[in-house]
Amino acid sequence: MASQTAAEASSAPPRPGRNRVLWLSTIAFTLMFAVWLMFGILGDPIREEFSLSDVQLSWIVAAATLNGSLWRLPAGMLADRFGGRIVFTVLLLVSAVPTYLVSQVNSYTALLGLSFLIGLAGNSFSVGIAWNSAWQPRNRQGYALGLFGAGNVGASVTKFIGPPIITGTAGATYFGFIDGGWRLVPVVYAVLLVVMAAVLWFGTPRHDLKPGTEVPLTEQLAPLKQMRVWRFSLYYVAVFGAYVALSAWLPIYYMDNFDVSLQTAALLTATYIFPASLLRPVGGALSDRYGARRAMYWTFGAMLVTSGILMMPNGFVVVQLPDGSEDEHLAYHLDLVPFVLLVFVLGCAMGVGKAAVYKHIPEYFPESVGAVGGLVGMLGGLGGFALPPLFAYTKEWSGFPTSTFGVLFVLTVICSVWMHWTVVHMLHHESPHLAHKLDNPTDEETPA
Repeated sequence: MASQTAAEASSAPPRPGRNRVLWLSTIAFTLMFAVWLMFGILGDPIREEFSLSDVQLSWIVAAATLNGSLWRLPAGMLADRFGGRIVFTVLLLVSAVPTYLVSQVNSYTALLGLSFLIGLAGNSFSVGIAWNSAWQPRNRQGYALGLFGAGNVGASVTKFIGPPIITGTAGATYFGFIDGGWRLVPVVYAVLLVVMAAVLWFGTPRHDLKPGTEVPLTEQLAPLKQMRVWRFSLYYVAVFGAYVALSAWLPIYYMDNFDVSLQTAALLTATYIFPASLLRPVGGALSDRYGARRAMYWTFGAMLVTSGILMMPNGFVVVQLPDGSEDEHLAYHLDLVPFVLLVFVLGCAMGVGKAAVYKHIPEYFPESVGAVGGLVGMLGGLGGFALPPLFAYTKEWSGFPTSTFGVLFVLTVICSVWMHWTVVHMLHHESPHLAHKLDNPTDEETPA
């Protein structure tokens, strides 16, 4: 009975208010994402004030990413059961508290703890996915979830407003207790979070859709036993976890390796964040039309090419000649402009891939979008937690800054091989007439 109710909800005709839910949740998610990743820009002035190493700074970024991932599974399930309106509003209000307290911090330990608490904002993604899946008709879910996911562009908000606020208010004090400089940014965000909570609560329909109300908890969690859920999660580590990690890591990478200012580094990072976010609706539309797995092939192909070029270290090969002299060969150096263009293409691929991964979920698991979407988002976010320290440690171990993209290349290879093995295995065990059908949720096997 519960399964029937969920299926009816997923195929029900459009309801009044669905566009308000989509647009207001997208705006709220954009703000929450900006708060979640604000340390990407605040990191440099914080590093200077507290005299932090790259590894210490990477753990501040990672702490926020960790807590922004841990609760995605229960948050998505709560949205299914109680409605996205109330869960999203609560997250906005709760996130405002540690965001404000960052402006008052005076130690690395306190900053690390508050960074972890701010990570709660990142869990809004699975809430919005479950909420919009309940309100949108099935034939528009790819586009709608892609549009909501475009709120990832919030990662660039701090890149634009942060540097002017930091440089324009440094040394000033407001209302007698609010310091200027980097400490003013979290205060602005805290106020915006409270305002957005009120707008969301009063601007969306009071009678929310709750597709998980009558679904037993065991039934909601049952799909998590399927291997394909964990495979989708690994894909999401590559297209979203790496996106989160690079969004926070690139400003520092640009400053350290290309000797640019904080503001220039922020703008260059935005050229990666915008396509990786704004192309998400395009990725959803492509997945609706051509199938999510085809879109994933395009995504991983582009990621392998770009990360494969970006991971090559600058330098040359020294050849020792028989007479004792030395000669240099195969000199290689990637300048700023081609680097930015390659990172831009990488962002485009990730934007399409993020939507394609989530297109799979309502197709395969229409009755458990909150649970499955929450788990996929959680593991993808945990990838974003693990990658910044991994970037720092591989650089420290190898001495090559480009090892950052070497990590991404290896991850993409693993995802590509697993996906292609799954498709080939499916076609091998089925009949030849399935060769052109890469997206068939009823026919795909569950990998061992």
